[in-house]
Amino acid sequence: MTGYDANGPRFRCVLPFEAEPAEVRLLRRATVAQLGRWGVPSVAEEAELLVTELVTNVIKHVGEGAPATLILEWRCERLRVEVHDKSRTLPGPVEARCDGECGRGLHLLAALAADWGVILTAVGKSVWCEIAAQPTAACRRAERARGVLERYREDRPVVAAEGRSKAVLLEGYAVELIADLLHWAVARGQDPDDVLDLAQTHYEAEATAAA
Repeated sequence: MTGYDANGPRFRCVLPFEAEPAEVRLLRRATVAQLGRWGVPSVAEEAELLVTELVTNVIKHVGEGAPATLILEWRCERLRVEVHDKSRTLPGPVEARCDGECGRGLHLLAALAADWGVILTAVGKSVWCEIAAQPTAACRRAERARGVLERYREDRPVVAAEGRSKAVLLEGYAVELIADLLHWAVARGQDPDDVLDLAQTHYEAEATAAA
């Protein structure tokens, strides 16, 4: 099971998987790790529960081994969790007197999510939910940096090209931007090593405070 960043204006992670019980634990771990990288670990517990239920529903109702995809998106102080599968059978309504395992996933979606729904797609369906959360300072700075990088090379649109993903292009732009800033610092009579050391000190102090 491997994930990759997909194109789009938001933080997005796509995790294809096969609907097997062993995948549930791996997807939970991948979700927690990704939320940590995005700076929103506060929603990890709720996200783990929702991922577990959504993936388990695919195993139960679509079938073990069925191909599916988990998508995580972070934007505008909300985490969106989607599970896509190739079945066009929609989940049934939750019955008032349903108990045990029946409808548990839908009950959890309604209880934990700020919003949720089911969408028919060209190849099946998507069950999605959104969790509201306040981003950490690290997350806000990461979002700000992404915006700067997307505007950095106005002569070179940030689109996938030559087999490279948008994430790879942004990484290259980040290196170019840092190099430009060092040229700017030298032009002002500063030592580039001092600038890098100062930036590293700031980063480490903020990372330690957020831990």
